Amino acid sequence: MQKTFRSPGAIMRPAHDHMLPGVAANGPGWKPHLLLREQLPVNGDRSRPVLYIHGATFPSATSILFKFEGLSWADSLNAAGFNVFGLDFAGYGGSERYPAMTGNQENVGEPLGRCAATVEQVERAVLFIIKETGCTRISIIAHSWGTTVAGRFASQHPAIVDRLVLFGPIGLRHHPRSARSLTPWTYITVDQQYARFVKDAPRDAPVLVETDFPRWAEAYLASDPTSRSRTPASVQTPNGPAADIGEAWCGSFPYDPSLIEAPTLIVRGAWDSTSATADMAWLKAALTASPKVEDIIIPRATHLMHLEDGRHALYAVTNAFLTEGSAAGGRVSA
Repeated sequence: MQKTFRSPGAIMRPAHDHMLPGVAANGPGWKPHLLLREQLPVNGDRSRPVLYIHGATFPSATSILFKFEGLSWADSLNAAGFNVFGLDFAGYGGSERYPAMTGNQENVGEPLGRCAATVEQVERAVLFIIKETGCTRISIIAHSWGTTVAGRFASQHPAIVDRLVLFGPIGLRHHPRSARSLTPWTYITVDQQYARFVKDAPRDAPVLVETDFPRWAEAYLASDPTSRSRTPASVQTPNGPAADIGEAWCGSFPYDPSLIEAPTLIVRGAWDSTSATADMAWLKAALTASPKVEDIIIPRATHLMHLEDGRHALYAVTNAFLTEGSAAGGRVSA
C-alpha cells in the first residue's frame, strides 16, 4: 500500500505500508502478520535505513510517525537523509493480534509479547529492509521496553547493526521480586496514558504538547479497532513488556550488552524516572564491545520526550549521532 504524508510547507513524503506475512493462527508455528511502515526522504533515497522499535504501550503511528505541531520524528530523520521504518509488534497498531487477544478469550495465562519471543519480529523486519533496500547494515532507534528487544537483536546480529539509539532505555535493578503475576494482556485508557505522560514532570513545568494531545488520544484509540467497544474506551495491550521490565528490575536482564558492537547512544530526559541515572551508568559500563557510547541527558524532559517540548533536542542529538556513521551502512552491489 502506498500513500503520502503531508508535512510543513506542503512537502509530500512518499510512504509505504508493508505487511509482512505470517503463519495462520489455526496451524502449527503461528507467526503474526506484521505492519512495517516506511517513510522515505523527499528524494526517495532508501540507502540510509533506520528502523524504529516502539515501547510497551503504543505503536509507531502514535510515536515516530505522529506529527506534533506539524512535524514528526520521522520527518526530522527524513530531512537528515534517512529512510525511516516503523515496526508494529504483534498486538499493536496495524499488526496482527495474538489469538488469545481476539474474540472472548479468557485473560488467563502467561504475559504475551515477551522480549525473547518478539526479537524474531525484529529479525523479520530487518531481513525485509535489507532485501528491499539492498543495504547490508541498518541503524536502529528504540524506546523504553523496545530497547530490550533492540538490544537483544543487536547482541545476536552485531554485523547488521550500524548504529544503535537507546531512547529512555531499561536498565538493570535488583529489587525484590513481587508475588503479583501478570495476565496475558491488559486494557489501557487515554486517562491512564495521560497520567503516565505527566507524572514525572514538575506541576509548575508542564512539557507535554497539550494542544495536540486530543489528536494523539484519537489516534491511540484508533490503533485498536475494538477500543470503543468498551466503556471507557481502552486499548488492549500485551503484558509481556511489563513482565520484561519487572524481570529487568529484579536482576534478570533480557540481553547481554557486552555483545553489542555498534556505536550506541543512550538518550534520556532529566526527569525520566524509568531510565534512572544508576541504571544508565550500569548500561553504559556494560556496553564494553561498543567502540563509542554516548549518554546524553535532555533537560526539562521525561520518559515520553518524543511527545514533549524537548522532542526537538531529541531529534537533533539522534540525527547528529546517526549522521556520524551514515556512510558505514553500505549497500549490496548490483
